[in-house]
Amino acid sequence: MALEDICNLRNSCLHQNWLPASPATSFLMTDCYNLGLKGSPSSYFQGNPPVTVRRPFPLSHGTTTLGFVFQGGVIAAADTRASAGGLVACPEVEKINPIHSHLVVTSSGSGADCMLWERILTREIRLYQLRHKRCLSISGTAKLLSFMLHPFKGTDVCVALTLCGWDKELIYVCSDGARLQGNIFSVGSGSPYAYGVLDRELSWSLSNEEAISLAREAVFRATHRDAYSGNNVDLFHITAQGWGRCVIFFYHYGLIQFS
Repeated sequence: MALEDICNLRNSCLHQNWLPASPATSFLMTDCYNLGLKGSPSSYFQGNPPVTVRRPFPLSHGTTTLGFVFQGGVIAAADTRASAGGLVACPEVEKINPIHSHLVVTSSGSGADCMLWERILTREIRLYQLRHKRCLSISGTAKLLSFMLHPFKGTDVCVALTLCGWDKELIYVCSDGARLQGNIFSVGSGSPYAYGVLDRELSWSLSNEEAISLAREAVFRATHRDAYSGNNVDLFHITAQGWGRCVIFFYHYGLIQFS
């Protein structure tokens, strides 16, 4: 890791006791404990089967996230409702999070898992930047995330992230390590409704205002039909200058927009 090089910890006792011989798994360290794994990260990656903590009761969760590419950049949008079964756990959750100035990720799945892996990814991208004096590409970031998630295939880890970057790439990565690239993605329980709007209206030649309006309409229609999606629309527009954010609040089928 870059941080080990900077702090001169490569040959320390801490490094030898906690990390395996392969540097490819250095991203975890104590994060394995946060995921409910027994033993050290070293023992986990040496062939022991993963052990996860079972939830005391089942939770149904859903969301609506989307991203698409057009001539003016990349749009990422999501609702802001966090649900736990039939309960609206929180009406103002941020499901789109910036990783750096030209990359944001939309998240769906278990809220705790998504927040943890976004934090891990942000850390690794920052360490790469410290080491190489440049940001990792979007495709490289997706490969890194896929590699980190693959060992947790078959466990209760539930993460689905869509990477939206200025090099006009959308890459979907989920918790079994799958990695898909495309120009349009919608993920979550409300995605069929969002796709219905996007497939009808989306085109490469959209203006910025038309693209923002389309993303807002797609998420709104999904929240209107999907019980697990709702409340507000969080929207990011990624351009060559970086990302910009727009939050849209719906009140009785009207809207108030803040940029």
